[in-house]
Amino acid sequence: MNGLQPGAIVSIGNINFNGESMITVVLNAFKRQQYLKQQIDCVLSQTVPAERVLIWNNGEELDLHGYGDKVMVANNSHNLGVWSRFAYAINAETEYVCMLDDDTFPAPRFFESCLQQMAREPALLGARGLRFLSPARYHPFVSFGWDAPNEKAEVVDIVGHAWFFKREWLGAFWRELPPLGTSRLVGEDMHFSFMLQKHLGICTMVPPHPESDPAIWGSDPELAMKLGTSKEAVSQGDEALQKFDTALRHCTSNGFLLCKDGAGAASAGLVIGPGVTRIRFIKRLAAKYPRLGNWGRALQRKLAEKNIHI
Repeated sequence: MNGLQPGAIVSIGNINFNGESMITVVLNAFKRQQYLKQQIDCVLSQTVPAERVLIWNNGEELDLHGYGDKVMVANNSHNLGVWSRFAYAINAETEYVCMLDDDTFPAPRFFESCLQQMAREPALLGARGLRFLSPARYHPFVSFGWDAPNEKAEVVDIVGHAWFFKREWLGAFWRELPPLGTSRLVGEDMHFSFMLQKHLGICTMVPPHPESDPAIWGSDPELAMKLGTSKEAVSQGDEALQKFDTALRHCTSNGFLLCKDGAGAASAGLVIGPGVTRIRFIKRLAAKYPRLGNWGRALQRKLAEKNIHI
């Protein structure tokens, strides 16, 4: 596929298109607005391009030219965090929604791949997925997606960087509200997977990210590593990591069933330490020296195959 032509009938799995896209993209802008136009162009040039792009802007006021009605911006006077973009997403008028973090630049056929997976098995899909090894600690975990390629679709506990889902599932997201006093900067990924599992019986998956076909990956690895380890990233710092732990404990203590506890699940194996990916210095080192980062991730995967997690 090289983009939808007006009036053309295109089939992906059992989903038919008549030249109109079925996808609305929601972007989140805050401190890294310099990458926003590149991200918009990325989603509009997909083989199944977005019909519209909704931008949830928590940073300096945006005034984008050249996109016409394709792009709608909501400029906020305060930083309202990441949860609120799931409320903004109700403005989508398409069957599917794809929400992207500001460090995520999907490869040209990612939306196409997500639609193919939806045709096989509807699930909350993402560019990177995690299987937790503890109900109380975010790190360490087993990863799938752009940073740990998977040949076939994999069921995971949560996905991040991208969330591809049916618009109607937003109703499940808001069935239960986050507790008063908790952070609105993290935890929305766990909450969404938990709510879909609890109220709709829908699982969370990473679609195939084969090493042989990076054109269907959910994120550009180099940009993801560079931006994901910058000081602007929400995931950086001990305080943020503690918030991740708190959010996970809230979900699991209220019934979120993790993959490791499901029927037929294998033992979590041997868990050593608090998780190397939790250490900011190591993340920055991996971003600065890609070869070293690739070696480290390969070592993690090899150990994980032996049920040893660091």
